[in-house]
Amino acid sequence: MTASPHPAAHLAQLNVATLLHPFDDPRIAPFVEMLDPVNAAADGTPGFVWRLVEEGEADATGLRPAGENVIVNLSVWENQEALWDFAYRSGHLEVMRRRREWFERHVEAHLVLWWIPAGHIPTVTEALERLADLRAHGPSPRAFTFASSYSAAEAAEDHAAALPAPPAARP
Repeated sequence: MTASPHPAAHLAQLNVATLLHPFDDPRIAPFVEMLDPVNAAADGTPGFVWRLVEEGEADATGLRPAGENVIVNLSVWENQEALWDFAYRSGHLEVMRRRREWFERHVEAHLVLWWIPAGHIPTVTEALERLADLRAHGPSPRAFTFASSYSAAEAAEDHAAALPAPPAARP
C-alpha cells in the first residue's frame, strides 16, 4: 500500500449570521428553540468531527468575535459531502429556510470552507481570517464555498507553492 502524498485532511467551515434582533428577543426564540436539536443532529451525523462550543455552554451563540450582533458557527467535518448532507439533507434545512426571519441578508460572503490537517482544531481567529481572505480575494484553495470548492489535494498543492523555496545548495 502506498502512502498518500497528502496527509489526511478534514474540512473546516465557518458561517456568520447577523441577528435582526437581540438574541434574547422573542422574535429570535424559534431559532433558539431549534439550536439544541440541530446541534445534537450535527453531533450525531456521520462525518462530523467537532464544533465550537462556548465553555460551559451547549453552543457558541454567546461568543461574538465578529461583532456584537453577529453569531458564529465553526465546525470540522471529515469531508465536504458529510457537511453538505447535514446542511441540506437534515433538520438543519428548516433553519436555513427560515433564516430571513432571524438574520440579515449578507451582501458579502458569510460562509467559508477550508481544508485543515486531520486532528487540527481551528481557532476563531483562523476562521475569521479565512472568511476575510474569501471576501477580499474570492474563492481559492485557501478559502472557498460549496459553489466554488477545491479538493484537499488542491489546497495542499497551493500551500506547498506558497512556501518559500529552499536555499540553493552550495558547491
